[in-house]
Amino acid sequence: MEAGRVLDGGGVGARKAPGRGIVKSSAIVGAFTALSRVLGLVREMFQSRLIGAGMEQSAFAIAFAIPNAARKLFGEGALTAAFVPVFKATVETESLEKAAKLARSVMTMVLLMLGALVILSLGGVEAFAALAERAGALDERLALTLRLVRTLLAYMIFICAAAFCMGVLNALGRFKASSFMPCILNIVWIGTLAGLAFFPGVAVARRVHIVAFAILCAGAAQMSYLFWRMGKAGVRARLSFSGWRDSKVALVWRNVGIGALGAGAVQLNYLLDQALAYYASDWAAGVIVYAERLMDLPLGIVGVAFGTVLLPVLAGLFAKGDREGARAAFTGSVKSLMFVMLPASAGLFALSREITEVVYEGGSFDALATLRTSRALCVYALGLASFGLMKSIVPWFQAQGDMKTPLKVSVATVALNAVLNIAAVLTLDREWRHVGLAFSTVLCSFAGCIALTVLAHRRNGSLGLGECVAPVAKIAAASVVMGVVVWMARQPAAAFAATLFAGEGARRIFALALLVASGGVVYFSAMLATGANPLRIAAAIRRRRG
Repeated sequence: MEAGRVLDGGGVGARKAPGRGIVKSSAIVGAFTALSRVLGLVREMFQSRLIGAGMEQSAFAIAFAIPNAARKLFGEGALTAAFVPVFKATVETESLEKAAKLARSVMTMVLLMLGALVILSLGGVEAFAALAERAGALDERLALTLRLVRTLLAYMIFICAAAFCMGVLNALGRFKASSFMPCILNIVWIGTLAGLAFFPGVAVARRVHIVAFAILCAGAAQMSYLFWRMGKAGVRARLSFSGWRDSKVALVWRNVGIGALGAGAVQLNYLLDQALAYYASDWAAGVIVYAERLMDLPLGIVGVAFGTVLLPVLAGLFAKGDREGARAAFTGSVKSLMFVMLPASAGLFALSREITEVVYEGGSFDALATLRTSRALCVYALGLASFGLMKSIVPWFQAQGDMKTPLKVSVATVALNAVLNIAAVLTLDREWRHVGLAFSTVLCSFAGCIALTVLAHRRNGSLGLGECVAPVAKIAAASVVMGVVVWMARQPAAAFAATLFAGEGARRIFALALLVASGGVVYFSAMLATGANPLRIAAAIRRRRG
Protein backbone atom coordinates (compact mmCIF):
# COMPACT_ATOMS: atom_id res chain seq x y z
CA MET A 1 0.00 0.00 0.00
CA GLU A 2 1.31 3.45 -0.85
CA ALA A 3 1.97 5.82 1.98
CA GLY A 4 -0.54 8.20 0.58
CA ARG A 5 -3.30 5.61 0.95
CA VAL A 6 -3.05 5.15 4.69
CA LEU A 7 -6.53 6.59 5.10
CA ASP A 8 -8.05 4.81 2.16
CA GLY A 9 -7.37 1.28 3.31
CA GLY A 10 -5.99 0.26 -0.06
CA GLY A 11 -4.10 -2.89 -0.93
CA VAL A 12 -0.44 -3.59 -0.37
CA GLY A 13 1.82 -2.08 -2.99
CA ALA A 14 4.78 -3.69 -4.63
CA ARG A 15 7.37 -1.59 -2.93
CA LYS A 16 7.81 -0.68 0.71
CA ALA A 17 6.26 2.75 1.15
CA PRO A 18 8.16 5.39 3.10
CA GLY A 19 5.03 6.02 5.12
CA ARG A 20 5.42 2.64 6.83
CA GLY A 21 8.47 3.75 8.79
CA ILE A 22 6.91 7.10 9.58
CA VAL A 23 3.66 5.72 10.98
CA LYS A 24 5.45 2.96 12.87
CA SER A 25 7.95 5.40 14.39
CA SER A 26 5.18 7.93 14.99
CA ALA A 27 3.26 5.24 16.85
CA ILE A 28 6.28 4.75 19.14
CA VAL A 29 6.71 8.47 19.67
CA GLY A 30 2.96 8.89 20.06
CA ALA A 31 2.75 6.17 22.71
CA PHE A 32 5.46 7.70 24.87
CA THR A 33 4.17 11.19 24.17
CA ALA A 34 0.71 10.02 25.21
CA LEU A 35 2.20 8.77 28.48
CA SER A 36 3.93 12.11 28.95
CA ARG A 37 0.74 14.05 28.17
CA VAL A 38 -1.34 11.94 30.53
CA LEU A 39 1.25 12.52 33.24
CA GLY A 40 1.19 16.19 32.30
CA LEU A 41 -2.57 16.19 32.71
CA VAL A 42 -2.23 14.65 36.17
CA ARG A 43 0.42 17.25 36.94
CA GLU A 44 -1.89 20.10 35.91
CA MET A 45 -4.71 18.64 38.00
CA PHE A 46 -2.44 18.87 41.05
CA GLN A 47 -1.10 22.27 39.98
CA SER A 48 -4.54 23.82 39.53
CA ARG A 49 -5.75 22.66 42.92
CA LEU A 50 -2.58 23.53 44.87
CA ILE A 51 -1.45 26.66 43.01
CA GLY A 52 -4.68 27.89 41.45
CA ALA A 53 -5.08 30.31 38.54
CA GLY A 54 -4.19 33.54 40.30
CA MET A 55 -1.13 35.74 40.72
CA GLU A 56 1.24 32.90 41.67
CA GLN A 57 0.40 30.80 38.62
CA SER A 58 0.75 33.86 36.40
CA ALA A 59 4.23 34.59 37.82
CA PHE A 60 5.22 30.94 37.34
CA ALA A 61 3.96 30.94 33.73
CA ILE A 62 6.11 33.96 32.88
CA ALA A 63 9.23 32.55 34.59
CA PHE A 64 8.87 29.10 33.01
CA ALA A 65 8.30 30.66 29.57
CA ILE A 66 11.93 31.88 29.46
CA PRO A 67 13.73 28.49 29.56
CA ASN A 68 10.95 27.03 27.40
CA ALA A 69 11.61 29.69 24.77
CA ALA A 70 15.32 28.82 24.87
CA ARG A 71 14.47 25.12 24.54
CA LYS A 72 12.38 25.74 21.44
CA LEU A 73 15.06 28.00 19.98
CA PHE A 74 18.33 26.21 20.83
CA GLY A 75 17.02 22.71 21.46
CA GLU A 76 13.99 21.66 19.45
CA GLY A 77 13.95 24.67 17.15
CA ALA A 78 16.64 26.17 14.97
CA LEU A 79 19.53 24.07 16.26
CA THR A 80 17.83 20.69 15.84
CA ALA A 81 16.40 21.66 12.45
CA ALA A 82 19.85 22.75 11.26
CA PHE A 83 21.79 19.88 12.82
CA VAL A 84 19.64 16.80 12.08
CA PRO A 85 19.85 16.94 8.23
CA VAL A 86 23.66 17.39 8.34
CA PHE A 87 24.07 14.67 10.98
CA LYS A 88 21.74 12.30 9.11
CA ALA A 89 23.56 12.88 5.81
CA THR A 90 26.90 12.18 7.52
CA VAL A 91 25.58 8.90 8.90
CA GLU A 92 24.12 7.90 5.52
CA THR A 93 27.11 8.86 3.34
CA GLU A 94 30.11 8.48 5.67
CA SER A 95 30.03 6.80 9.10
CA LEU A 96 28.52 6.96 12.56
CA GLU A 97 31.95 7.73 13.99
CA LYS A 98 32.30 10.92 11.93
CA ALA A 99 28.71 11.89 12.72
CA ALA A 100 29.41 11.39 16.44
CA LYS A 101 32.44 13.65 16.23
CA LEU A 102 30.28 16.31 14.58
CA ALA A 103 27.66 15.95 17.33
CA ARG A 104 30.21 16.35 20.13
CA SER A 105 31.73 19.47 18.56
CA VAL A 106 28.35 21.16 18.12
CA MET A 107 27.11 20.11 21.56
CA THR A 108 30.21 21.51 23.29
CA MET A 109 29.72 24.85 21.58
CA VAL A 110 26.04 24.88 22.55
CA LEU A 111 26.76 24.15 26.22
CA LEU A 112 29.38 26.89 26.44
CA MET A 113 27.08 29.37 24.76
CA LEU A 114 24.16 28.51 27.06
CA GLY A 115 26.34 28.75 30.16
CA ALA A 116 27.42 32.25 29.18
CA LEU A 117 23.82 33.19 28.40
CA VAL A 118 22.61 32.03 31.83
CA ILE A 119 25.32 34.05 33.61
CA LEU A 120 24.51 37.18 31.62
CA SER A 121 20.77 36.68 32.20
CA LEU A 122 21.23 36.36 35.96
CA GLY A 123 23.13 39.64 35.95
CA GLY A 124 20.34 41.23 33.94
CA VAL A 125 17.68 39.98 36.38
CA GLU A 126 19.58 41.45 39.33
CA ALA A 127 19.97 44.79 37.57
CA PHE A 128 16.28 44.87 36.63
CA ALA A 129 15.23 44.02 40.20
CA ALA A 130 17.39 46.85 41.57
CA LEU A 131 15.92 49.34 39.10
CA ALA A 132 12.35 48.22 39.83
CA GLU A 133 12.93 48.56 43.57
CA ARG A 134 14.32 52.09 43.19
CA ALA A 135 11.33 53.03 41.03
CA GLY A 136 8.88 51.57 43.57
CA ALA A 137 7.56 49.10 40.99
CA LEU A 138 8.69 45.90 42.71
CA ASP A 139 5.28 44.63 43.82
CA GLU A 140 4.55 41.17 45.17
CA ARG A 141 3.85 39.58 41.78
CA LEU A 142 6.96 41.02 40.11
CA ALA A 143 9.16 40.05 43.06
CA LEU A 144 7.85 36.45 42.92
CA THR A 145 8.33 36.35 39.15
CA LEU A 146 11.97 37.44 39.44
CA ARG A 147 12.66 34.87 42.17
CA LEU A 148 11.25 32.14 39.96
CA VAL A 149 13.25 33.37 36.96
CA ARG A 150 16.48 33.16 38.99
CA THR A 151 15.68 29.57 39.93
CA LEU A 152 14.62 28.40 36.48
CA LEU A 153 17.30 30.03 34.32
CA ALA A 154 19.75 27.14 34.82
CA TYR A 155 17.04 24.76 33.58
CA MET A 156 17.77 26.29 30.19
CA ILE A 157 21.13 24.49 30.02
CA PHE A 158 19.73 21.11 31.04
CA ILE A 159 16.70 21.07 28.77
CA CYS A 160 18.50 22.45 25.71
CA ALA A 161 21.23 19.81 26.05
CA ALA A 162 18.54 17.15 26.43
CA ALA A 163 16.68 18.46 23.37
CA PHE A 164 19.90 18.32 21.34
CA CYS A 165 20.38 14.69 22.40
CA MET A 166 16.81 14.01 21.30
CA GLY A 167 17.70 15.24 17.82
CA VAL A 168 20.70 12.87 17.68
CA LEU A 169 18.66 9.89 18.88
CA ASN A 170 15.78 10.63 16.51
CA ALA A 171 18.19 10.85 13.57
CA LEU A 172 19.48 7.40 14.56
CA GLY A 173 15.95 6.01 14.76
CA ARG A 174 16.08 5.71 18.58
CA PHE A 175 12.68 7.28 19.22
CA LYS A 176 11.79 5.47 22.43
CA ALA A 177 14.48 7.04 24.61
CA SER A 178 13.93 10.58 23.36
CA SER A 179 10.15 10.26 23.65
CA PHE A 180 10.37 9.07 27.25
CA MET A 181 12.47 12.07 28.32
CA PRO A 182 9.52 14.45 29.00
CA CYS A 183 8.02 11.83 31.34
CA ILE A 184 10.93 12.37 33.74
CA LEU A 185 9.95 16.01 34.25
CA ASN A 186 6.31 15.13 34.81
CA ILE A 187 7.11 12.37 37.29
CA VAL A 188 9.30 14.68 39.39
CA TRP A 189 6.75 17.49 39.12
CA ILE A 190 3.85 15.27 40.18
CA GLY A 191 5.84 13.83 43.07
CA THR A 192 6.63 17.33 44.31
CA LEU A 193 3.02 18.49 44.12
CA ALA A 194 1.78 15.29 45.76
CA GLY A 195 4.21 15.88 48.61
CA LEU A 196 3.02 19.47 49.00
CA ALA A 197 -0.56 18.21 49.35
CA PHE A 198 0.41 16.85 52.77
CA PHE A 199 1.42 20.33 53.93
CA PRO A 200 -1.67 22.52 53.47
CA GLY A 201 -0.19 25.27 55.62
CA VAL A 202 2.53 26.11 53.08
CA ALA A 203 1.80 29.43 51.35
CA VAL A 204 0.99 29.28 47.64
CA ALA A 205 3.99 31.48 46.76
CA ARG A 206 6.25 29.09 48.65
CA ARG A 207 4.67 26.09 46.92
CA VAL A 208 5.30 27.48 43.47
CA HIS A 209 8.95 28.18 44.33
CA ILE A 210 9.40 24.59 45.53
CA VAL A 211 7.92 23.41 42.22
CA ALA A 212 10.43 25.58 40.32
CA PHE A 213 13.34 24.00 42.20
CA ALA A 214 11.95 20.53 41.47
CA ILE A 215 11.84 21.40 37.76
CA LEU A 216 15.51 22.36 37.92
CA CYS A 217 16.38 18.97 39.43
CA ALA A 218 14.25 17.19 36.83
CA GLY A 219 16.12 18.99 34.05
CA ALA A 220 19.43 17.65 35.34
CA ALA A 221 17.92 14.15 35.42
CA GLN A 222 16.59 14.52 31.84
CA MET A 223 19.97 15.60 30.51
CA SER A 224 21.81 12.79 32.31
CA TYR A 225 19.35 10.17 31.05
CA LEU A 226 19.71 11.22 27.40
CA PHE A 227 23.49 11.47 27.66
CA TRP A 228 23.43 7.84 28.77
CA ARG A 229 21.05 6.75 26.02
CA MET A 230 23.02 8.62 23.38
CA GLY A 231 26.17 6.80 24.51
CA LYS A 232 24.33 3.48 24.14
CA ALA A 233 23.50 4.48 20.56
CA GLY A 234 27.17 4.99 19.73
CA VAL A 235 27.54 8.73 20.32
CA ARG A 236 29.35 9.27 23.62
CA ALA A 237 28.52 12.57 25.33
CA ARG A 238 31.78 14.30 26.12
CA LEU A 239 33.21 17.75 25.58
CA SER A 240 35.17 18.18 22.37
CA PHE A 241 37.18 21.27 21.47
CA SER A 242 38.36 19.89 18.14
CA GLY A 243 36.64 20.04 14.79
CA TRP A 244 35.11 23.45 15.41
CA ARG A 245 36.35 24.64 12.00
CA ASP A 246 35.03 21.60 10.15
CA SER A 247 32.93 22.52 7.10
CA LYS A 248 29.96 20.54 8.43
CA VAL A 249 30.07 22.39 11.76
CA ALA A 250 30.19 25.67 9.86
CA LEU A 251 27.20 24.55 7.76
CA VAL A 252 25.22 23.70 10.90
CA TRP A 253 25.88 27.11 12.43
CA ARG A 254 25.12 28.92 9.18
CA ASN A 255 21.74 27.21 9.08
CA VAL A 256 21.27 27.83 12.81
CA GLY A 257 21.83 31.53 12.21
CA ILE A 258 19.14 31.60 9.55
CA GLY A 259 16.74 29.40 11.49
CA ALA A 260 17.37 31.27 14.74
CA LEU A 261 16.08 34.47 13.19
CA GLY A 262 12.75 32.80 12.46
CA ALA A 263 12.61 30.68 15.61
CA GLY A 264 13.86 33.61 17.65
CA ALA A 265 11.13 35.81 16.24
CA VAL A 266 8.56 33.17 17.17
CA GLN A 267 9.92 32.85 20.70
CA LEU A 268 10.18 36.61 21.17
CA ASN A 269 6.58 36.77 20.05
CA TYR A 270 5.69 34.03 22.55
CA LEU A 271 7.35 36.03 25.32
CA LEU A 272 5.51 39.12 24.10
CA ASP A 273 2.25 37.14 24.33
CA GLN A 274 3.09 36.22 27.91
CA ALA A 275 4.01 39.81 28.74
CA LEU A 276 0.75 41.09 27.24
CA ALA A 277 -1.19 38.45 29.17
CA TYR A 278 0.71 39.55 32.29
CA TYR A 279 -0.42 43.11 31.55
CA ALA A 280 -3.98 42.13 30.59
CA SER A 281 -4.82 40.91 34.11
CA ASP A 282 -3.31 39.22 37.15
CA TRP A 283 -4.62 35.84 36.04
CA ALA A 284 -4.54 35.83 32.20
CA ALA A 285 -1.05 34.33 31.73
CA GLY A 286 -1.83 31.41 34.04
CA VAL A 287 -5.24 30.75 32.49
CA ILE A 288 -3.77 30.67 28.97
CA VAL A 289 -1.22 28.08 30.09
CA TYR A 290 -3.96 25.86 31.55
CA ALA A 291 -5.90 26.04 28.27
CA GLU A 292 -2.77 25.28 26.24
CA ARG A 293 -2.10 22.20 28.37
CA LEU A 294 -5.48 20.71 27.44
CA MET A 295 -4.90 21.49 23.77
CA ASP A 296 -1.44 19.95 24.00
CA LEU A 297 -2.85 16.51 24.86
CA PRO A 298 -4.00 15.58 21.31
CA LEU A 299 -1.47 17.91 19.66
CA GLY A 300 1.43 16.37 21.53
CA ILE A 301 0.36 12.77 21.01
CA VAL A 302 -0.25 13.08 17.28
CA GLY A 303 1.11 16.34 15.86
CA VAL A 304 4.41 16.35 17.70
CA ALA A 305 4.87 12.62 17.07
CA PHE A 306 4.59 12.98 13.30
CA GLY A 307 6.68 16.16 13.28
CA THR A 308 9.43 14.52 15.34
CA VAL A 309 9.67 11.51 13.04
CA LEU A 310 9.14 13.36 9.77
CA LEU A 311 12.28 15.54 9.88
CA PRO A 312 14.89 12.73 9.99
CA VAL A 313 12.84 10.56 7.60
CA LEU A 314 12.47 13.35 5.03
CA ALA A 315 16.12 14.30 5.47
CA GLY A 316 17.14 10.73 4.67
CA LEU A 317 14.85 10.55 1.61
CA PHE A 318 16.04 13.88 0.22
CA ALA A 319 19.66 12.88 0.86
CA LYS A 320 19.03 9.84 -1.37
CA GLY A 321 17.24 11.96 -4.00
CA ASP A 322 13.93 10.13 -3.43
CA ARG A 323 11.47 13.00 -3.93
CA GLU A 324 8.53 10.71 -4.69
CA GLY A 325 9.15 8.86 -1.45
CA ALA A 326 9.23 12.17 0.41
CA ARG A 327 5.88 13.20 -1.12
CA ALA A 328 4.31 9.85 -0.23
CA ALA A 329 5.64 10.11 3.32
CA PHE A 330 4.30 13.62 3.71
CA THR A 331 0.79 13.00 2.35
CA GLY A 332 0.42 9.80 4.35
CA SER A 333 1.35 11.71 7.49
CA VAL A 334 -1.16 14.47 6.74
CA LYS A 335 -4.02 12.01 6.34
CA SER A 336 -3.18 10.12 9.51
CA LEU A 337 -2.80 13.43 11.35
CA MET A 338 -6.21 14.73 10.30
CA PHE A 339 -7.90 11.43 11.19
CA VAL A 340 -7.24 12.27 14.85
CA MET A 341 -6.84 16.04 14.99
CA LEU A 342 -10.15 17.07 13.42
CA PRO A 343 -12.41 15.04 15.75
CA ALA A 344 -10.24 16.10 18.70
CA SER A 345 -10.77 19.72 17.67
CA ALA A 346 -14.54 19.29 17.47
CA GLY A 347 -14.65 17.48 20.82
CA LEU A 348 -12.55 20.05 22.68
CA PHE A 349 -14.67 22.88 21.27
CA ALA A 350 -17.99 21.27 22.18
CA LEU A 351 -16.95 20.06 25.64
CA SER A 352 -14.50 22.77 26.70
CA ARG A 353 -16.44 23.64 29.88
CA GLU A 354 -16.97 20.03 30.95
CA ILE A 355 -13.34 19.05 30.29
CA THR A 356 -12.02 22.05 32.23
CA GLU A 357 -14.29 21.28 35.18
CA VAL A 358 -13.20 17.67 35.45
CA VAL A 359 -9.48 18.30 34.98
CA TYR A 360 -8.92 21.51 36.91
CA GLU A 361 -11.79 22.65 39.12
CA GLY A 362 -11.32 22.20 42.86
CA GLY A 363 -9.21 23.63 45.66
CA SER A 364 -7.65 26.91 44.55
CA PHE A 365 -9.22 26.61 41.07
CA ASP A 366 -12.79 27.95 41.25
CA ALA A 367 -15.74 28.14 38.83
CA LEU A 368 -14.63 31.54 37.52
CA ALA A 369 -11.23 30.12 36.60
CA THR A 370 -13.04 27.27 34.82
CA LEU A 371 -15.08 29.74 32.77
CA ARG A 372 -12.01 31.75 31.79
CA THR A 373 -9.99 28.67 30.86
CA SER A 374 -12.81 27.07 28.86
CA ARG A 375 -13.22 30.25 26.79
CA ALA A 376 -9.57 30.14 25.74
CA LEU A 377 -9.76 26.38 25.13
CA CYS A 378 -12.68 26.84 22.70
CA VAL A 379 -10.54 29.11 20.57
CA TYR A 380 -7.41 26.96 20.74
CA ALA A 381 -9.48 23.93 19.72
CA LEU A 382 -10.27 25.61 16.40
CA GLY A 383 -6.57 25.71 15.59
CA LEU A 384 -5.64 22.10 16.40
CA ALA A 385 -5.49 21.00 12.76
CA SER A 386 -3.30 23.92 11.71
CA PHE A 387 -1.02 23.52 14.73
CA GLY A 388 -0.52 19.88 13.81
CA LEU A 389 -0.06 20.54 10.10
CA MET A 390 2.55 23.21 10.86
CA LYS A 391 4.67 20.57 12.60
CA SER A 392 4.57 18.50 9.40
CA ILE A 393 5.04 21.15 6.72
CA VAL A 394 8.02 22.94 8.29
CA PRO A 395 10.21 19.77 8.23
CA TRP A 396 9.60 19.58 4.46
CA PHE A 397 11.79 22.66 4.05
CA GLN A 398 14.21 21.90 6.86
CA ALA A 399 14.96 18.42 5.48
CA GLN A 400 16.17 20.08 2.27
CA GLY A 401 18.41 22.49 4.15
CA ASP A 402 16.03 25.37 3.39
CA MET A 403 15.86 27.44 6.57
CA LYS A 404 15.08 30.74 4.84
CA THR A 405 11.54 29.97 3.70
CA PRO A 406 10.22 29.04 7.17
CA LEU A 407 12.10 32.12 8.45
CA LYS A 408 10.27 34.47 6.09
CA VAL A 409 6.89 32.98 6.93
CA SER A 410 7.66 33.05 10.67
CA VAL A 411 8.61 36.71 10.61
CA ALA A 412 5.45 37.61 8.70
CA THR A 413 3.14 35.67 11.03
CA VAL A 414 4.96 36.98 14.10
CA ALA A 415 4.39 40.55 12.95
CA LEU A 416 0.70 39.83 12.32
CA ASN A 417 0.34 38.09 15.69
CA ALA A 418 1.97 40.96 17.56
CA VAL A 419 -0.40 43.49 15.99
CA LEU A 420 -3.47 41.36 16.73
CA ASN A 421 -2.35 40.69 20.31
CA ILE A 422 -1.76 44.34 21.10
CA ALA A 423 -5.13 45.21 19.58
CA ALA A 424 -6.81 42.51 21.70
CA VAL A 425 -5.29 43.77 24.95
CA LEU A 426 -6.09 47.40 24.20
CA THR A 427 -9.64 46.99 22.89
CA LEU A 428 -11.26 43.94 24.51
CA ASP A 429 -12.92 43.75 27.89
CA ARG A 430 -10.66 42.51 30.70
CA GLU A 431 -12.47 39.15 30.85
CA TRP A 432 -11.98 38.55 27.11
CA ARG A 433 -8.42 39.75 26.49
CA HIS A 434 -6.91 36.31 26.95
CA VAL A 435 -9.43 34.94 24.42
CA GLY A 436 -8.25 37.55 21.93
CA LEU A 437 -4.65 36.44 22.49
CA ALA A 438 -5.62 32.82 21.81
CA PHE A 439 -7.57 33.79 18.68
CA SER A 440 -4.62 35.67 17.16
CA THR A 441 -2.42 32.60 17.72
CA VAL A 442 -4.90 30.38 15.87
CA LEU A 443 -5.39 32.84 13.01
CA CYS A 444 -1.66 33.23 12.46
CA SER A 445 -1.18 29.46 12.52
CA PHE A 446 -3.67 29.05 9.67
CA ALA A 447 -1.99 31.85 7.73
CA GLY A 448 1.42 30.23 8.21
CA CYS A 449 0.20 26.81 7.03
CA ILE A 450 -1.31 28.27 3.87
CA ALA A 451 1.80 30.29 3.06
CA LEU A 452 4.18 27.36 3.61
CA THR A 453 2.04 25.00 1.52
CA VAL A 454 2.00 27.44 -1.39
CA LEU A 455 5.76 28.00 -1.15
CA ALA A 456 6.45 24.24 -0.91
CA HIS A 457 4.43 23.73 -4.10
CA ARG A 458 6.46 26.43 -5.86
CA ARG A 459 9.72 24.87 -4.70
CA ASN A 460 9.05 21.18 -5.38
CA GLY A 461 5.92 21.01 -7.45
CA SER A 462 2.90 19.04 -6.26
CA LEU A 463 3.07 17.71 -2.73
CA GLY A 464 0.35 15.20 -3.49
CA LEU A 465 -2.15 17.00 -1.28
CA GLY A 466 -4.86 16.65 -3.92
CA GLU A 467 -5.35 13.03 -2.92
CA CYS A 468 -5.92 14.17 0.68
CA VAL A 469 -8.95 16.34 -0.15
CA ALA A 470 -11.62 13.62 -0.33
CA PRO A 471 -10.65 11.64 2.79
CA VAL A 472 -10.00 14.79 4.85
CA ALA A 473 -13.39 16.22 3.77
CA LYS A 474 -15.08 13.04 5.03
CA ILE A 475 -13.20 13.28 8.32
CA ALA A 476 -14.15 16.94 8.69
CA ALA A 477 -17.84 16.23 8.01
CA ALA A 478 -17.90 13.38 10.53
CA SER A 479 -16.13 15.56 13.09
CA VAL A 480 -18.66 18.38 12.74
CA VAL A 481 -21.57 15.94 13.17
CA MET A 482 -19.91 14.48 16.24
CA GLY A 483 -19.27 17.93 17.73
CA VAL A 484 -22.88 19.04 17.27
CA VAL A 485 -24.27 15.83 18.76
CA VAL A 486 -22.11 15.88 21.91
CA TRP A 487 -22.79 19.60 22.42
CA MET A 488 -26.54 18.97 22.33
CA ALA A 489 -26.15 15.95 24.64
CA ARG A 490 -24.40 17.84 27.45
CA GLN A 491 -27.49 18.61 29.51
CA PRO A 492 -29.12 15.17 29.10
CA ALA A 493 -25.81 13.52 30.07
CA ALA A 494 -25.53 15.72 33.17
CA ALA A 495 -29.11 14.95 34.15
CA PHE A 496 -28.59 11.22 33.72
CA ALA A 497 -25.39 11.32 35.78
CA ALA A 498 -27.28 13.14 38.55
CA THR A 499 -29.66 10.19 38.88
CA LEU A 500 -26.74 7.82 39.48
CA PHE A 501 -24.30 9.75 41.67
CA ALA A 502 -24.72 12.04 44.63
CA GLY A 503 -21.26 13.62 44.54
CA GLU A 504 -20.70 16.47 42.10
CA GLY A 505 -17.23 15.25 41.11
CA ALA A 506 -18.47 11.76 40.29
CA ARG A 507 -21.38 13.20 38.27
CA ARG A 508 -19.04 15.36 36.21
CA ILE A 509 -16.60 12.55 35.51
CA PHE A 510 -19.36 10.11 34.52
CA ALA A 511 -21.11 12.67 32.30
CA LEU A 512 -17.88 13.56 30.51
CA ALA A 513 -16.95 9.90 30.02
CA LEU A 514 -20.43 9.24 28.62
CA LEU A 515 -20.15 12.17 26.22
CA VAL A 516 -16.68 11.14 25.03
CA ALA A 517 -17.80 7.55 24.44
CA SER A 518 -20.92 8.74 22.62
CA GLY A 519 -18.82 11.10 20.54
CA GLY A 520 -16.60 8.23 19.46
CA VAL A 521 -19.60 6.19 18.37
CA VAL A 522 -21.09 9.12 16.46
CA TYR A 523 -17.76 9.91 14.76
CA PHE A 524 -17.22 6.38 13.50
CA SER A 525 -20.87 6.09 12.45
CA ALA A 526 -20.66 9.37 10.56
CA MET A 527 -17.48 8.16 8.85
CA LEU A 528 -19.34 5.08 7.67
CA ALA A 529 -22.18 7.27 6.43
CA THR A 530 -19.76 9.29 4.27
CA GLY A 531 -18.48 6.11 2.63
CA ALA A 532 -15.25 5.85 4.61
CA ASN A 533 -14.63 2.73 6.67
CA PRO A 534 -12.93 3.73 9.93
CA LEU A 535 -12.14 0.10 10.74
CA ARG A 536 -10.24 -0.25 7.47
CA ILE A 537 -8.48 3.04 8.17
CA ALA A 538 -7.41 1.85 11.61
CA ALA A 539 -6.31 -1.50 10.17
CA ALA A 540 -4.29 0.31 7.50
CA ILE A 541 -2.53 2.37 10.14
CA ARG A 542 -1.85 -0.76 12.20
CA ARG A 543 -0.35 -2.45 9.14
CA ARG A 544 1.90 0.54 8.72
CA ARG A 545 3.08 0.08 12.31
CA GLY A 546 3.99 -3.49 11.56
